[in-house]
Amino acid sequence: MRIVFLGPPGAGKGTQAARVAASLGVPHLSTGDMLRVAKQEGTEVGLKAKAFMETGQLVPDKVVDELVRERLGAPDCAQGFLLDGYPRNQAQARALETHLQTGALDYVISLQVDDEKLVARIAGRRTCPKDNSVYHMATRPPRRPGLCDLCGTELVQRADDREEVVRDRLCVYHEATAGLVGYYERAGLVHTVDGDRSIEQVAAAVRAALSIDDDRSENAA
Repeated sequence: MRIVFLGPPGAGKGTQAARVAASLGVPHLSTGDMLRVAKQEGTEVGLKAKAFMETGQLVPDKVVDELVRERLGAPDCAQGFLLDGYPRNQAQARALETHLQTGALDYVISLQVDDEKLVARIAGRRTCPKDNSVYHMATRPPRRPGLCDLCGTELVQRADDREEVVRDRLCVYHEATAGLVGYYERAGLVHTVDGDRSIEQVAAAVRAALSIDDDRSENAA
């Protein structure tokens, strides 16, 4: 299967995409993760992306297109893939179609959550810079305030998790990415899922949209 997950920052795309990828046995391709790794490793793409990412701006299409194109050329994508965070506008959607050449996308999952709930979700996150454990000040606080449960390292708030940056990211999403839903609806690919529910409830709705039976999903887990 070739699947794209759409949705605003904090809607749960990564969590749900990882589950689906595991159940189907295809790669979960998160452009956000790929860009963060590139930034941390100081690669050419990472250095280009760094300034944009830390201020909540979108990384230019040319940079992201190159990153995705190279990844989709890997052997493990031959039988399918799940894209999380790409494409983010119609230009990238057309670039993806051109790159794939043969075989269209099979499904587009659109997760929807109210903006104010997304701000609360993201701005409350804290991350351990040592082991990348993620906490939430309201829903999953550390046992000791401000310290990682696993290693005791002081937790930090990622630059792109600050409230003002989150709001900017949501504005950018609505201006650029939200129009993709209509683009893919015209192709009959979109399945809309309410993301303002528990992880398990959203996962069940996504499985139903993709016609993934529960036995297959549980065995993969």
